[in-house]
Amino acid sequence: MKLYSFSLLLLILFVPMIGFSQKSNLHSLKPVIYGDSLSVGVVQDSIKPIVALDVAITPIIKYTSPPKSKMAVAKKIEIPFISMSHWINKNSVGIDLTQIAFVNWNAGGTSSIAGLFTGTFTRTRSDINSEWINELIVKYGLNKQDGLDMRKTDDDFRFNSTFGYRQDTFSNWYFSAKFNFRTQFTDGYKYPDTKNPISKTFAPAYTFLGAGADYFNKEKKFDVYISPLTLKNTLVLDQTLADKGAFGMVKATYDAEGNKLTSGEKSRTEVGILVTNYYKKEVWKNITWENRLSLYTDYINNFGNIDVDWKMQLDLIVNQHVKANIGSQLIYDDDVKNIEKIDGVQVVSGAKVQLKQSLGIGMVYNF
Repeated sequence: MKLYSFSLLLLILFVPMIGFSQKSNLHSLKPVIYGDSLSVGVVQDSIKPIVALDVAITPIIKYTSPPKSKMAVAKKIEIPFISMSHWINKNSVGIDLTQIAFVNWNAGGTSSIAGLFTGTFTRTRSDINSEWINELIVKYGLNKQDGLDMRKTDDDFRFNSTFGYRQDTFSNWYFSAKFNFRTQFTDGYKYPDTKNPISKTFAPAYTFLGAGADYFNKEKKFDVYISPLTLKNTLVLDQTLADKGAFGMVKATYDAEGNKLTSGEKSRTEVGILVTNYYKKEVWKNITWENRLSLYTDYINNFGNIDVDWKMQLDLIVNQHVKANIGSQLIYDDDVKNIEKIDGVQVVSGAKVQLKQSLGIGMVYNF
């Protein structure tokens, strides 16, 4: 330590002797380290010491290189891009097949084959305080029996849209607006008569538009909608059916000779109360029960006379792509009159309960 102090003292005395007239070439006094020795001197721009006093010292701190190890190979990690959207899309298509064949069967029977196509497409937009559900349901079935022409067994086109808003997240009650539309794809007949259709595309077609309150429990898949103000519109866009007064239309008028005086109306508007319910539950393992109910009554025409559309379906799931189903539908509409054929003439009678039952097994694909 004494030797180090003495070297600094000599340096301070020696620097004035070399003159500071060369200030342009001298900048500062800097220590220069070579290995384990310390040199102190005046350094030029080229970092070359002009005068240096070397003092051998023992370094206080030694820097050691890290131990050699295998370098880790950097792997390229691709982070997938996740699109954040409030929309949830669900699609399901399926086909049910039924077939029976007889060859020299002594007990008798008729060979037949039947198929039913179904499709359900749902678009749901969920937010903290709002819910918007859009649903399209289509069905179409055909049956072919030996010795008979092809016949239609099912035909349905439905679109449902419900928007609801709630004030806070603690309530399941929503202020809601609902729109429903229903019609069919092809002509319907009272078999075996295939010359006089009793229904066609947009004949009829039904629309419901209203506002009300909706109790919606997403976890339990339970929904009840109550609307005190709903506009129901019935369309019959086929003039022949409209002239007959089908589906509650005002029919055409004729003179004594059978000449048409006025054409039948193609639309009818009603205002009334609509109540709907939807419930879906797994009653047993791989067995799901689905219930849809719609009740409507008109304020003006026969208030209290309720139109009913009630559907139930039991799905028995075998695996992801195979399932069996048992379904039923009950419809009562006072505007839909029953058509009977007496002595070759079609006679219109009062409204009756319409009932449909189905049983099938088939393939289903969800995407």
